Parts: sequence; structure tokens; C-alpha cells
Amino acid sequence: MSGFGGFPLAGLDFYEDLEADNSKTFWNAHKSVYEESVRAPMVALTAELEADFGSAKIFRPYRDVRFAKDKSPYKTAQGAVVGTAPGVGWYVQISAAGLFVGGGFYSGSSEQVTQLRTAIDDDVRGPELEKILAKLSKAGFTIGGEKLKTKPKGYDADHPRIDLLRHKSLTSSRQFGAPEWLETPRAAKEVRKAWETMRPFIDRMTAIVGPANA
Repeated sequence: MSGFGGFPLAGLDFYEDLEADNSKTFWNAHKSVYEESVRAPMVALTAELEADFGSAKIFRPYRDVRFAKDKSPYKTAQGAVVGTAPGVGWYVQISAAGLFVGGGFYSGSSEQVTQLRTAIDDDVRGPELEKILAKLSKAGFTIGGEKLKTKPKGYDADHPRIDLLRHKSLTSSRQFGAPEWLETPRAAKEVRKAWETMRPFIDRMTAIVGPANA
């Protein structure tokens, strides 16, 4: 396996064209571009990061359209995730918009959501999590995740961390776009730096909703 050399802009162009023509005809005619400029670099990137973060799952390019209204057959982004617990881990993606990194608790059972809210409600663990999220926000990350429109049952509307308690998932992310270094080995260094910045958050989410607490 050759080392990671960057994400070619041809991969971004491929996804821009795929968004305009999401068909089997287009895919078959340009599959080699996907393999060479999207999948191969993603495989090389995750291999380079594996020693420090763990083995990655690289998502298939095909959409599951069995129960979807949108029958477009192909995903318009290539993602990979390194899991640390069910529904928790680091994420990296390449698409027409460029490079995107993220991580956190992105999906889980109702029991895991309960565990998250119990931790947020705690007078020690809650403020600790707030500090971790504040540092990430200051470092340029966006704090997100699915949220209730109202307060969760069992919690007062004036709870000091009511906004966090509304979360059903809790993530951090950063959109890099397509900087000049995207096509160079520096891209791996930037992903590594971003994931390391998120490590305290990932570790905390793993501890809160991981199997040990299930």
C-alpha cells in the first residue's frame, strides 16, 4: 500500500458532477476516478492514522434506498469512522465541499441518551463536559447533534445545562473545505491534529455512553 499523498481535487470534481448526475451511467463511466482520487486516498489516510486512533470503517459508496423517498443510488461523499464505542468515534469525509472532520456521540440507544443526560445533569461531570466543549468551540469546532425542541422529561426548564440536556446526540466538527494542502501529505497531519484536539471529547463520550456504562 502506498502512503497517503493527499486528496486530489479530481475527487471533489467527481462528487460535484455526481450531485448533478447521480446515475449508474455516470458512475460506471467515472468509477476509476472514484477509485483513484477518492477511495484510495481515504484508505491510505486511515491506514496512516490507525496506529494512533484505531482501525477505520470506510463506508460503501452505495446508498440504501429500500425505504428512502430519494432513490439516488450513490452517496455524494466518502466517509470513514473510527469507532470507540457503539455510536461514538472519530469521523472524516471528503465531498464536493472538501475535507470535513468530526466526532463524538452521533447515534445510540435510548439507554445511551439517558446515560448522556445523567452525566450532563451531574454537578461534577456536567461542568467538566461544558469545559471540554468550550475548548473545542474556541479551537474552531462546531458543536452539534440532534436536539429536542423542548426540555427532556424529568428536567427543569431552568436547569443550568438545559441546552446540553436537550441533546440526543452530541458531536463536534470542522469543515476545512479545499485548502492548498488538501492535495498534499499535510492533509493527514491536519486530520490528525483535529482528531487529537477532539480526543478529550471522544474519550469522555466513550466513558459516558460506552459498554461499561450500558
